[in-house]
Amino acid sequence: MKIVVLDGYCLNPGDLSWDTLRAVGPLEVYDRTPEDQVADRAAGASMLLTNKTPLSAAVLAQLPDLKYIGGPATGYNSVDVAAAKSRGVTVCNIPTYGTASVAQFAFALLLELCHRVGAHSEAVRQGEWSRSADWSFWKYPLIELAGKTMGIVGLGRIGRQTAAIAHALGMRVVAHDSIRTNAPDYPGFSWLPIDRLLAESDVVSLHCPLTPDNKGLIDRRRVAGMKRTAFLLNTSRGPLVNDQELADALNEGVIAGAGLDVLSIEPPTEGNPLLMARNCIVTPHIAWATREARERLLGIAVENVEAFLAGRPQNVV
Repeated sequence: MKIVVLDGYCLNPGDLSWDTLRAVGPLEVYDRTPEDQVADRAAGASMLLTNKTPLSAAVLAQLPDLKYIGGPATGYNSVDVAAAKSRGVTVCNIPTYGTASVAQFAFALLLELCHRVGAHSEAVRQGEWSRSADWSFWKYPLIELAGKTMGIVGLGRIGRQTAAIAHALGMRVVAHDSIRTNAPDYPGFSWLPIDRLLAESDVVSLHCPLTPDNKGLIDRRRVAGMKRTAFLLNTSRGPLVNDQELADALNEGVIAGAGLDVLSIEPPTEGNPLLMARNCIVTPHIAWATREARERLLGIAVENVEAFLAGRPQNVV
């Protein structure tokens, strides 16, 4: 039963081992696979693992031996799931591996916006402290989070972990979600409509899946409804945000800043306006990528394969 990994590099750039997957069956691992080589590399495979490499209906039609597609990620939009199911191919994902890492990273972005640690460290290295007339100086406003309001859009696993950190820092937590169950018992917590959440929050953190209904959720109109002192965080899906309209709002001072780990197109095109926007931190989609999270991801990917072979598929989408 041949197993092929089409794009394994981001999951395992060399610090993990494929041996547990290799123990399941003959294995071929490619760091990356160009779209025009997918069918050739996947030929004869019973099982494919792909993260971002597209598996279209046309490609799937060329793979008669294929029985299983594993997405070593939460998202699976690179796979034509309907076409796979029509051919009797099981598609599985991994929904729970990165909860702690992504929530932690959301606060890495937020704390950088609040304290600009990197910029202040670089100023010291450049001699500004040594030349200062005072024993302390700061180049940006410094912001305390206690007592401020964290608005979370999407109170799933990661959203709830983010809420727990915010609560521990003394923040009031409010949330917007289409599913309103098991409300946290934090003082002051409430479910809010999206526009009211944006208006009341000092920090808005996006943790919802991308759907046709919420693409471009954060646009010029919605940003205009936020506080001028507010920060926007996105560690979820890039297309939740209209890049140009957020960039314009940042440059015009409509809100105070943004911390983004995802963009609408990844890697970004050279002209993406957010790359040069005022008070905007952009990181290269790394919230998920701690070694600990990647170890869990690979482990669950192997468990998914073993469960499928045992006739008890898990995490089926």
